[in-house]
This record gives sequence, structure tokens and C-alpha cells, in this order.
Amino acid sequence: MSICVAKIAVSAATYSIDRPYDYLVPEELAGSVFVGSRVSVPFGRGNRSCEGVVLALGGESGMPALKCISGVLDRESVLDEIQVKLALFMRERFFCTVYDAVRAMLPAGLWFDEQGRQKASDKTIEIASLAISGDEAEALVEAKRLRSPQQSALLELLCCFGALPVRDMLVHTGAKRPSLAALEKCGAVALSRREVYRRPEIKSPGTLPLPVLNEAQERAFDGLKELAFSGKANAALLFGVTGSGKTSVYIRLIDEVLRAGKSAVLLVPEIALTPQMLATFSAHFGEEVAVLHSSLSVGERYDEWKRIRRGEARLVIGTRSAVFAPVRELGILIIDEEQEETYKSENSPRYDAREVSKYLCARAGALLLMGSATPRIESMYQARSGRYHYFELTERYNEKDLPSVTIVDMKRELRRGNGGDISSFLRAELQKNIDCGEQSILFINRRGASKLVSCGECGFTYRCPKCSVSLTYHSARRRLMCHYCGYSRRVDGVCPDCGGELKYVGSGTQHVEQELHEIFPETGILRMDTDTVTPVGSHEKLLDRFRDENIPIMVGTQMVTKGLNFENVTLVGVICADQSLYSGDYRAGERTFSLITQVVGRSGRGEKAGRAVIQTYTPDNQTIRQAAVQDYEDFYASEIELRALQNAPPIVERYTVTASGQNEEQVEWAIRYLFDLLSLSAKEIPGTAVLGPAPLSVVKVNDRFRYRVNITGKNGAAMRRAISAAIIECSADKRFRGVNVFADHDPTD
Repeated sequence: MSICVAKIAVSAATYSIDRPYDYLVPEELAGSVFVGSRVSVPFGRGNRSCEGVVLALGGESGMPALKCISGVLDRESVLDEIQVKLALFMRERFFCTVYDAVRAMLPAGLWFDEQGRQKASDKTIEIASLAISGDEAEALVEAKRLRSPQQSALLELLCCFGALPVRDMLVHTGAKRPSLAALEKCGAVALSRREVYRRPEIKSPGTLPLPVLNEAQERAFDGLKELAFSGKANAALLFGVTGSGKTSVYIRLIDEVLRAGKSAVLLVPEIALTPQMLATFSAHFGEEVAVLHSSLSVGERYDEWKRIRRGEARLVIGTRSAVFAPVRELGILIIDEEQEETYKSENSPRYDAREVSKYLCARAGALLLMGSATPRIESMYQARSGRYHYFELTERYNEKDLPSVTIVDMKRELRRGNGGDISSFLRAELQKNIDCGEQSILFINRRGASKLVSCGECGFTYRCPKCSVSLTYHSARRRLMCHYCGYSRRVDGVCPDCGGELKYVGSGTQHVEQELHEIFPETGILRMDTDTVTPVGSHEKLLDRFRDENIPIMVGTQMVTKGLNFENVTLVGVICADQSLYSGDYRAGERTFSLITQVVGRSGRGEKAGRAVIQTYTPDNQTIRQAAVQDYEDFYASEIELRALQNAPPIVERYTVTASGQNEEQVEWAIRYLFDLLSLSAKEIPGTAVLGPAPLSVVKVNDRFRYRVNITGKNGAAMRRAISAAIIECSADKRFRGVNVFADHDPTD
């Protein structure tokens, strides 16, 4: 009898002991275990049952005695060969276990609950169909018309359609279930069950022809099409000013790929962008479109995954996790607004969808296309270095000018006695738009009403008991809230320490909304932030209201800065352009330039000219002035020079190793130990530097202290091996029990 050995990634294995484990495939399960399928196996000294995924099948093992697979969880493979290899790639690249990578790839509905039941099952409906010929059925209709009118009505309906859902038949005819059962008993009707998909509602304007491209778009399209059909993997950056028509180029490219029998994936950074994208692309590609994002129900996401896997949907649109869609014959993968930080996961596995996309396109021989009006410095650096192909759209599609921009010095407003968030100039511009029936968008990068509540007499501030941050005041329910752990409490009437008067310091979206209501009491105002879009689908409803009801003003956070296309929006206001500029992160300038440029680009996208107002306390700041005129070339030149001086990406690669735990002293010991290990390894890797250790900017989150070491250098592979070895050694040290250690590639915080 031949022996079959399966190499399995086990869910119970931590990063320090994660590797493929060998198990015997018992004879009774032979033919039921596949590469990419999940199984249950005994693991550890206690042989406790846990899940595993089969990575490979073979006939030999170097181990003297092997345990046997105890059960099969999937009737067929849930991962194909490329996805299995992707899981192994993610382990090496993102310092996660193979099983963590698999969990990120598969929809939640495919996993099991505590009772061992799959979280989402196939949805079926009951179908009734004729079991006799049409002539026989018509004769039976007449025979039963007087004695059994309900049976006659059911048969008559089936004579017209052949087969129908039982529920619809009973509702339409008013017949009862026993009448249908009688028809089945006499052999006239056959009942069966048919699988149906739970699909999210897509509001499409109807079928639309392919967009007509202008000369600049045509040049970009021709060049990108050549790359897509070159027969090898390629990467390209499409730089286009806001409103230049990058989406039209995407549509034409996707159409060419689908016509060639291949599949396409389009990633967007925010759920708020998905409805408009879906409506646009559904109008061109109909049922070929599938959508994947976190606002879908478990059943909807599971069914969309099945449609993609079966090849019924060949265009996938979604947020970060849609990069794992099980598409067949990938032809093009597009990352829209590629500069956005939301493409980087902050939880394990801490993957970057852009890196995953590169791997998938390299394996499939597909085109990776990254599009943006404000590309990441890293992406432009790769394009300038010749590693990416480069295309650009320098003018708006409708040949309209970019919005005219006015920079308002808020220090002057203070000297004039205006301590509010809305300058006198912006107030006048808003009034003009209201009078003309045009719409305005205001952007402020903080939700809530006030940044903090403080006592003006003793200096007391409310702080989160679980995190080292101040609580943010939310006026809607008069509650203070921590934006890190979710802790909340009611605000006191007076200072709880000295009884003094409490002051509300700083502004957020709620505060701006209140001020607007005071200035324009008769004007409709809509707020869009994570407090207002929490329920499923609420972001879509808000955007629909803004467009359909022509609400004059929308105020919001980053959700309103990109991807939105409203032709009646002619004014954009940036409330405080300085908020993200002085955070201490080396990406602060890039982040600020991108946010301002993107939100200014929401104005004047229709026939009417657009304008923008940028409010700032530092009007002479170079980054703000570059963003005001949307001069990306000048910004890139100054920023890449600064990165070189800072020895920051993309000049070098940057990794971090973080230790977290409830005992701060123990965490400090662990991070010092890691620093020593990494410093020793760095001596063997030329050009590598280890910096730290140091606490994070927010050192305590949810009762866990966090300290970090930074590693920079140019040999990424050697650095990753050194980091992995250090994590494994630290995790095995009993002195650091209770301390969680993880690594990340260039985190966003």
C-alpha cells in the first residue's frame, strides 16, 4: 500500500513554531484530501483537534512517526495553487503564520463557528416545474378548472413559464401549499431546490456605451493595452490630475481584458467609493461585476466569492481584501488612488495589498496598474527608476481648468476676532454657492466635536483609563470617547478635580457642523464620517441624499477627499490644513499634500468652474502651497530630497519590531533584548541601522503598552531573516511570557 503524506499548515501553530507539519492521509480519506483544502488534525502533546490547510501531498517524510489526518472539512479545494504559494509568500514577507494568511484570503462565511457549523451555507429556493408535456398540462388545466381552481391556476402559470419559484407562484395565484402538493402527488409537477446568490443591490444607470477617450487618454490606453497583452508581467503607474478621466481608461482596459477571456480586479481605498464605482462599471459590464468589501453581510460576501471562483463574475471591485478574490486567468489588477494608507492592513496579517498585487501579477503574467493624482513617493521613485512603466494625464477630461485656490491665514482671522472654524472668506463663498443652488464640500481630518475637554483653572483633561490619549468630545450624545479602544463616558457639568469651568478645545466634524447650522440656519447640511456611516450601506445612502436632494453643504473626514464625482460641487473648503502636517511621521508632508490635492479635486468636475479655500495657520508652508496649485512635480522633487536626508523610504527599506503587553517593565525588557539581537545581526548586513528602542507615539492602547525598534537598510531579504530569527528567539524566552512581539514593513503609524 502506498503511503500518502500531507504537508499541513496548522492553525494552532504560533509564528515561532509555524512550518509545514507532516501528517499521514489515512486510507479511508484517500481521494478526499486535496492541496488547498482544510482538514482537522491532532496537534501538540495533548493531540487537541485543530484546523489545518493542505499545502502539498507526497509519498515521503523525514519524520520517524506521523500522526494521521482525523477529518476532512472541505469537499473540494478552497485555495488554488497560486493562493497556496501566496500564503507561503505572505509568511515570509509579512511575518505572519501561513494559516493567518489563509484566513485573510477566505471569506468569513467559509469558516466554522464554535459548534463546527459553517458560518454561511448555500442559499436555495424551491422550484416547481412541469413533469408532463405541455399538451397534457393544458388538458389538465381545463379538467381541474371547476373542481380544483387553485390547482388549475398553478398549472396554467407553469404552462406559460415552465418553471417558477414556489413562493412566487403561491403569492401570484393565491393558491395554498396543499394544492401544489396534490399536483406533485399526481405526477403533474416536480419540485426541486435551486441555489441562488445573495447579492448586494447595485444601482446602475442602465447600459452605457464604452467611454470615448481624448487624445491623452488614448495614448495612455494604447500603451497600457500593449503591456497587458505582452505575454509577461508588467507594472505601470498612471499619474493623472484630479478629473483627468483615469476611470475611463480603466473601463476601456478592463473591456479589452474581458474580451480576451481573462479576469480583472479593481481595488478602491474606501467603502464610500464603492457605490459610485459599482454603478459606473455595472453599466458597462453588467453581471460580470462582483463586489467584495466589509459592509457586505456574511452571506453576500460568501456568495460573491463563489461567483468569482466559478468564473461567473470576471470583474471584481472592492477594498483591500478584494486582492484575494479567487479570479481565473488574471489579466489586469488596478489599484485606484494607490497612495492611500488603507491598502495596508494594521492587524495580523499586516499585509500591503500593493505588495500582494505585485506577487499575483508576477505569477499570472498580468498587468499591475496603479493610478493616482498624488502617487506615493515610493511609486513615483520606482517609475523614475524605470522599474514601473509611466503614463500621465496632465489635463482634465473636459478641458476645464483646475479649481482656483485661495489660501486663508487663520491667524489674521483670530486677530479680527473670529475664533470659529469658518473664516469670513469661506463663509462668503459658501453663501454664494447657496444663493446659486450649487453644492460645497468641507473637509476636516478629525471626527467628533472637540479634540479634548479641559479645565481652564486647574488644567485637568479627561484621559482614557485604558489608553494614553485624551478623550474626544462628541456633542450628539454629550459623551467623551476614546478613538482607540472605544471607551466612553458622560462629560461632567464642572471640573471633577476643582469644580472649575470646563473648556472645549479643538474642532472636529460635529463642531464644524454645529457652527455651520448657526451661520446658515435654513440650509441643509450633511455630515459624513465614521460616526455617521457605521450601519451597513449608510455611506451609500448619504451620498445618494447629497446628490439627489441637492443638499448644499457636506462636511466630512477623509471619506470626502477622493473618488467622489458630483457635477454640482463647485466649492471645496479645507478647514484646517495643518492637522496632519506636524505629526512627526516622515510621511506627514506627503499625507497632507495628498489630502489637500484630492479634496480640492472634488470641485468643478462638471460644466461649472470650481474653486477651493484652504484655511491654515502656516500659509507660507511649502507643502500647502504646492498642494494649492497641485504641483506634484515640485512636491516630489523637494520630498525625495528630504527622504534622502532622513534615510527614509524609498531610499531604504524600513521595518519595525513592536513588543506589547500589560506589564510595561516586562515590555521594556523585551524590546531591549530585541534591540540587542537585531543590532548583532545588523553588523552582518552592510548599510543596515537599528534605531530605538522607543515607545510609540500612543504608548498604551487598551491596557497594553507598546515599544518599538526600527530597522532600515537596503537588503530587505537579509533584514527579514534577521527580524524573523529575533522574534522567534524572543518568543521562546520564558522571561517574556505575556509579551506579544510582531514585525511590520513600514507601518502607517
